[in-house]
Amino acid sequence: MTETTANTTGQPGPTTYASAGVDTEAGDRAVELMKSHIEATHGPQVLGGVGAFAGLFDAAELKRLPRPLLATSTDGVGTKVAIAQALDQHETIGFDLVGMVVDDIVVMGAKPLFMTDYIACGKVEPARIASIVSGVAKAAAEAGTALVGGETAEHPGLLAEDEYDVAGAATGVVDASAVLGPERVQPGDVVIGMASSGIHSNGYSLVRRIIADAGWAFSREVPEFGRTLGEELLEPTRLYTMPCLDLARAFNGDPAEGELPAELPVRGFSHVTGGGLAANLARVLPAGLIATVDRSSWSVPEVFSVLGDLGRVPQADAERTWNLGVGMVAVVAAEKADDAVAHLNAAGQSAWIMGEVSAFDPQTVDTSSVDFTQGAKGVDGGGVLLTGHYAASAPPRR
Repeated sequence: MTETTANTTGQPGPTTYASAGVDTEAGDRAVELMKSHIEATHGPQVLGGVGAFAGLFDAAELKRLPRPLLATSTDGVGTKVAIAQALDQHETIGFDLVGMVVDDIVVMGAKPLFMTDYIACGKVEPARIASIVSGVAKAAAEAGTALVGGETAEHPGLLAEDEYDVAGAATGVVDASAVLGPERVQPGDVVIGMASSGIHSNGYSLVRRIIADAGWAFSREVPEFGRTLGEELLEPTRLYTMPCLDLARAFNGDPAEGELPAELPVRGFSHVTGGGLAANLARVLPAGLIATVDRSSWSVPEVFSVLGDLGRVPQADAERTWNLGVGMVAVVAAEKADDAVAHLNAAGQSAWIMGEVSAFDPQTVDTSSVDFTQGAKGVDGGGVLLTGHYAASAPPRR
């Protein structure tokens, strides 16, 4: 913070916003640097330019749908920002933010339309802020989502000069006839896993404790990763927006083009974020059903094995914290499961059958086992049982 200076009479000089630690001119420079990235996400639906008090989005597209419902989500990227700050590499944080926000909307079968971001920092460094926003914009464009606005706030005295945090919010739309979720899941349905790109944006407090206790530097070359520890930890979150929307459209149909069947083959999705695979999958299952997932159906990426071994992390704790190689799950009617897997793989999203859904009989399941999960994040739904042993570790799928 810049201190006030004394004048010739020995009295303190004038107190200004700049002397209090806020540089509005730096904020303006940051906006100029990020404008082109933001505008690259704008289609004809976005009205006005960068710098308005609020973003405008033409909602005429909603008229295509018989009964459009708006979906909204907000999130951040947690303590992964501490690693980006330590390495002074910030663009991938933008990808993480978009993935955490828009793919929660996709789970409902909704198409993300637009989003906004918020960056709080100790001091505005225009190039750093622009780098973060450029990542947000690139990821938003990949997800087909317009970045219509945002805010950068300087918080001297609350955050150190090189510290920042990010958050975002998005709005999407889905027709009432196409909403996906627990009410569509039936016994006999198949659970399909989609590969993650690594840790994504959850569990970094555990990651940071492990490497701090081990004394590992981010510059450390890790043979299992084929790159440095820092590079591996900053691998951006994979975006599932387009693969999931395309899958739903291909198998369930488009409500704008005609009435959908009562039973949609793609029943729902689960975004594997905080809480791990089982807890998030349980959220999209109705009470009375259980998904049995076979661990041997996929290989856990090396990053989880290396960190787990380094920190002697119990398997149950790792499963409740990290995605362990599965970033998104689809629940699909059994007769369409093979075709759905083929569709996803053809689109470049590695996918495989990992389990099935059945009626839940408490008499046949040890509900006290660490392998069983029921109820998470306020949802008292179905159960998930993890069985078998993970296949040998494999390099991260990118």
